[in-house]
Amino acid sequence: MALQQSRSFFASPAPFLARRSSLQFNLRSSSLRISSSSSCSSNKIERAYTSVVIVPTGVGASIGGFAGDAVPVARAIASVVDCLISHPNVLNAAMLYWPMPNVLYVEGHALDRFAEGLWGLQPVHQNKVGLVLDAGMEEELRVRHLQVADAMRASLGLPIVEYVITDVPLEVETWVDPKCGKSTGRIKRPDSLLRAVNSLVNHSKVNAVAVVGRFPDETIEEMEEYRHGKGVDLLAGVEAIISHLVVKEFQIPCAHAPAIAPLPLSSSLCPRSAAEEIGYTFLPCVLAGLSRAPQYVVRTSGSLEHNCIFSGDVDSVILPIDAFGGDGALAFARSLKNKPLMIAVEDNETVLDDTPDKLQIEVVKVANYWEAIGVIAAHKAGLDPYSLRRNGISNLKCASVLPYCNGSIALRTS
Repeated sequence: MALQQSRSFFASPAPFLARRSSLQFNLRSSSLRISSSSSCSSNKIERAYTSVVIVPTGVGASIGGFAGDAVPVARAIASVVDCLISHPNVLNAAMLYWPMPNVLYVEGHALDRFAEGLWGLQPVHQNKVGLVLDAGMEEELRVRHLQVADAMRASLGLPIVEYVITDVPLEVETWVDPKCGKSTGRIKRPDSLLRAVNSLVNHSKVNAVAVVGRFPDETIEEMEEYRHGKGVDLLAGVEAIISHLVVKEFQIPCAHAPAIAPLPLSSSLCPRSAAEEIGYTFLPCVLAGLSRAPQYVVRTSGSLEHNCIFSGDVDSVILPIDAFGGDGALAFARSLKNKPLMIAVEDNETVLDDTPDKLQIEVVKVANYWEAIGVIAAHKAGLDPYSLRRNGISNLKCASVLPYCNGSIALRTS
């Protein structure tokens, strides 16, 4: 399907260079020197081009609804922007992960608050990561997860400082919402989780937390469709609930890795689900992401913290075509100042029905992520993406000046 426009073009026109540069002029030699930088901070000459990629959790997304199958999307977009902001559902791949220095790993609740302008993102060199293990986990599973943490410390040098076991089992439950078909659930003992995190924050002085909850064994039987590339991820919905709870309470980066019994061997496994089948835990990607996740800065009234990224710095937001109803997506789409270019990917469908047309959101519709990357590249270059298409540009409209009336001049477009 061809690239389409819904209602109007983007509201954030500005020329952006292919790489953010610092410019120096040498008066003696009259030469202009350009040195490139790939970090996410802005400089005096120009600001970085920043994109946000969102694929909601546990909604059966065609791309991003499985075990890290949206990581290639993030890698491709990160190669054409200065800074990419995304969340664990896009960037996690169980036993696999890919380091991307210009990507910010932001938990979903924090991403919503960021989009609303309430929180800023402060990039870091390193976080002190603590690990919470569910008391409901068997001894063997607990040892496996601790071995992963030690391996990440020894082989990758990650700063994982201490772990704590919850005082009672968290009692995780999962189910599918019958109204919309997305996965959800609960933990019966959220108080135990919060006490464990509080201990790490206040006694171990960590500023990021990985949580491992023991999931019920019956979930494995219900995962067969997912393992074959169909349906929704039954674990993902309650994982998001767990991380949201921690981030809302402590305002620090958090991500969750489920602990389940070893999965039975399948000879017809879908490649998109395979990352969860090659080890005993899903913890490696979580620890890698949290080690350099940005810290969350809660904005006070009118404050502008230094070295932080805010929602007004975002230039484009990319979502599945029917997933525009979340808090973050709505906040970006309805921004009154520095509204980003909203891009809807038709090739990525979910169980949701929150389309831009239904919500009256102005977007550029693209057939797939290939086209999305082209639109982002054009936008970053300061171009109208439709200028790259045959017959994409119509004649310029004339704004007529109406007679002076009531102390003002009105404009009429013809």
